Amino acid sequence: MARLTPEDQAIRDLLTTSPTVAVLGIHTATEKPAFYVPEYLFDEGYRILGVNPTLEGEVLFGQPIRATLAAITEPVDLVDVFRLAQHLPGHVADILAMTPLPKVVWFQLGIRNDAVARQLEAAGITVVQDRCTLADHQRMGLGAPR
Repeated sequence: MARLTPEDQAIRDLLTTSPTVAVLGIHTATEKPAFYVPEYLFDEGYRILGVNPTLEGEVLFGQPIRATLAAITEPVDLVDVFRLAQHLPGHVADILAMTPLPKVVWFQLGIRNDAVARQLEAAGITVVQDRCTLADHQRMGLGAPR
């Protein structure tokens, strides 16, 4: 693997130290990134806790889907966000209600909201914007050979 930049090393560190991932906006349609990205992470050994109020109670990756992040009763390392940027302000209170707070909130590829990122960072949460957990995991050479 090529030498990592400091930013790449930080991303690699986040991915290797975040075994429990809450997926905000998880989906059951297999062709959607909100399904196949968490499926990849699950296959790589991550614990996936889905959050989507329209799918509440369904089971995905061995876990019931919750309506809200605050409904998760166990510590979460990373919140992987599959919601449009304009909807992110409506999730800040839910994220900040999590106990304990997640160490990372990750806005998937194409998702960026600097105001929300600043609010979360002010609470001590690391924010990653406009990046794909699957693509970064593979690019860092963290995935099992396929």
